Amino acid sequence: MKIQTGTPLQSMMSRFSQDPLLLCISLAILLFGFVMMTSASLHLGARAPISDSFHYPFRQLLHIGIGIIAAGVVVSVDMEFWERSGPWLFIFGLLLLVMVLIPGLGVKVNGSYRWLSVAGFRIQVSEIVKFFSVIYMAGYVTRHGEMLRKTTYGLFRPLLLLSFACLLMLLEPDFGSAVVVLIIALGVMFLSGARLWQFFLLLALVTLLALALVYFSPYRWARVTAFIDPWVDPLKTGFQLVQALISFGRGEWLGVGLGAGIQKLFYLPEAHTDFLFSVIAEELGLLGVLTTIGLYSLLLWRAFVIGSEAERMDRQFSAYVAYGLAIWFGFQSFVNMGVNMGVLPTKGLTLPLMSYGGGSMITMCCALALLFRIHSETLALQRPAAKQGKVRWASAS
Repeated sequence: MKIQTGTPLQSMMSRFSQDPLLLCISLAILLFGFVMMTSASLHLGARAPISDSFHYPFRQLLHIGIGIIAAGVVVSVDMEFWERSGPWLFIFGLLLLVMVLIPGLGVKVNGSYRWLSVAGFRIQVSEIVKFFSVIYMAGYVTRHGEMLRKTTYGLFRPLLLLSFACLLMLLEPDFGSAVVVLIIALGVMFLSGARLWQFFLLLALVTLLALALVYFSPYRWARVTAFIDPWVDPLKTGFQLVQALISFGRGEWLGVGLGAGIQKLFYLPEAHTDFLFSVIAEELGLLGVLTTIGLYSLLLWRAFVIGSEAERMDRQFSAYVAYGLAIWFGFQSFVNMGVNMGVLPTKGLTLPLMSYGGGSMITMCCALALLFRIHSETLALQRPAAKQGKVRWASAS
């Protein structure tokens, strides 16, 4: 493992090239998300036994602080280490998923065993597995790209480990995270040049399997029927979606005002986590909705630009990591916003870098750190190439 060293912080920063645009986008999402999460959670902390309105904001600040520290560690490690360690990190993620299911180790919240308790913080293991899945898949398509593009076995091979991870997530149960992991894998394989007919066949199989899991699971099927017509049972199965739609309706163009929303006051379930986007819609209206969508669109665009720059410099692994992270951020934010707007069935996925949660926040900060690292390493390669090009041009002239 190569870690940038040096006595002084200035020495380290002199070798690290910052991406100002990505930094501004990231800080804007974090700041905007923190303000809205605070607005959505003040009333929750005021309740007994907590009796502290700023309980959740303070904890979220702590999550962000730990996330920034973890990101500092991640950004100091070169991409060669992540490429070598990808398979082992994914196996470690599988062990964590097994630990969650062991009685006494996994923490049960709302009927699901998705968390491990570490130093008083609940860490959602599936978020860590998503991070490791990006690294594992990027390494696989880099090492076995030729086999993946020419053989069916190369396309299905990485899905063996991924399917086992998804099975463990379904046992928690965490259907949403399992879908995210599969989408990351399929997206990276598609961008690496998998044959279209094989890719679409695989996509069809995954879709059919997902539909079967929904149809034969009573509580998942109830979510689908509630999504189709939430007003049939607005006080039970359709309650979440009905309250979310009311939030959007009340927001209109400019919203009711920051902090003035009423849907978050025990009407809208999980307003500070899964349904934070509805709070934004109510309090800031269409303007807030478009701002949120715009920020995530800029983040996705920048991640793909960083990936394409790495690919041009023949940094295949770094490129696919950037693409995988873009797919992860894009798909999860799309699903969360789609659920809030009533265009997708209810699913428990957070809004990246905005929703309350320690595991999600820390992991997402580490994911951003990888993007910064990829940009820095790519820029370090571009500079000598540019200088060499100038020298050749000068000598030719």
